[in-house]
Amino acid sequence: MTEKILVQGNEAVGLAAVSAGCLYFFGYPITPQNEIPEWFARELPKRGGVFVQTESETGSINMLYGAASTGVRCITSTSSPGWGLMQEGISSIAGAELPCVIVLVQRGGPGGGSIRHSQMDYMAATRGGGGGGYKNIVLAPASVQEVHDLIQLAFYLADKYLNPVVMLSDGIIGQIAENLEIKTIDFGPLPEKDWAVRGVGRQKDGKRRMILHGRGVIAGPPYFTYVNFLDHLKEKYQKMADTEVRYETYQTDDAEIILVAYGYVARVAKEAVKMAREQDLKVGLLRPITLWPFPYQQIKEKAELGCKFLAAEDSMGLLVDDVRIGVEGKAEVHLLDISARHMPTDGGMILPGRVFQEIRRLL
Repeated sequence: MTEKILVQGNEAVGLAAVSAGCLYFFGYPITPQNEIPEWFARELPKRGGVFVQTESETGSINMLYGAASTGVRCITSTSSPGWGLMQEGISSIAGAELPCVIVLVQRGGPGGGSIRHSQMDYMAATRGGGGGGYKNIVLAPASVQEVHDLIQLAFYLADKYLNPVVMLSDGIIGQIAENLEIKTIDFGPLPEKDWAVRGVGRQKDGKRRMILHGRGVIAGPPYFTYVNFLDHLKEKYQKMADTEVRYETYQTDDAEIILVAYGYVARVAKEAVKMAREQDLKVGLLRPITLWPFPYQQIKEKAELGCKFLAAEDSMGLLVDDVRIGVEGKAEVHLLDISARHMPTDGGMILPGRVFQEIRRLL
C-alpha cells in the first residue's frame, strides 16, 4: 500500500532516502536547501538514524567519505557555494570508489551570488569540479515525485557502480509543494559490500586492528599499478555512459524544432510546446533526466532529420554546450537563457509565454 501526502521537493529527499534504507545524513544549512537538513534533523533520530550538522560543507563531505567507507547508505545536501567547498572530498570519494548520494539545490552565482533559483551549476556538476577527471552520474528531477523516485535510484546506482551519484535540483523544484506517492522502489539485486570497513577487532596477538575487506578507504583499490586503476575507472565510466542514459520526449516525432531543458525549465518548456501545438506549430521537447551521461545519441538522431534545437535554461548558457556536442554541427542550435536580451525584466522565472515567443521567432 502506498501513501500520498503534500510535501515540498526538498522534503521529498528525506522521505526517499529513508525509503531507500539510508539513515545517515551529514550536512550544513544553506539556502535554498535548508528544508533537507531540517527534515533529517527532525526525522532520523526517530528512526534510529544519525544526523550531524557539520561545521562546514568541507566537514560534511569528509564525514560522508567516512560513513560511505563502512558500507552504509549515506547522503548529504548543499547549495552552490557549499558545492564548491565539497569538490576535493567528492574527488577523493570517487577515487576510493565509495557509494553515496549528494544533493545539489542550485542558487544564483557566481560566488555567493543570490538565493534566487538558478541552473548555474550545470557544468560543475556534470564535469566533476574536483581534480582527477572522475565522473558522477547526475540525475535531474522535474517534479516532487521525481525527486523522491530519483533519490532512490541514486542510491541504487551508487551501490551498483561504487561511485558518488549527484541529484541536481533547483530552487523551484526544491521549494514547490506537490502530491507525493511515498513508495519503496526495488531496482534489483546488488553485490555484497564485502569491501567495507567493518570496525575494530581484536586479533590473536591481542592487538586491535581495523578490519578491511577488498578495496577500502584505507587499504586502497586492489590494483597493481596506477595506470591499471585508471583503465578500470575508464571502463566503469564507459559502462555508465552506455547503459544509464535516461531522458523523456514529448511531441518529438514530427517536430521541426525541439526544446531541450531540465528541472523546472523542462516543465515550462512542456507548456510552451502545448501552446505551440495549439497553433499547429511542430514543436517537441527532449528532457534529459541524466545530465551525465547525456542523451547525445538521441539529439544526434533528431539533428540528422533536420530539426532545429532550442536550449532553454535558467543560466547564462551551459546546457546548450551539450546540445551542440550532440548535434555535431548537423543542425541549428539556439539558446534562451536569463540574459537581459531574453528576459527584459529583472531576470525572474523563465515562463511558458517567453519560451513560446522564442519558438515563434525561430519558426
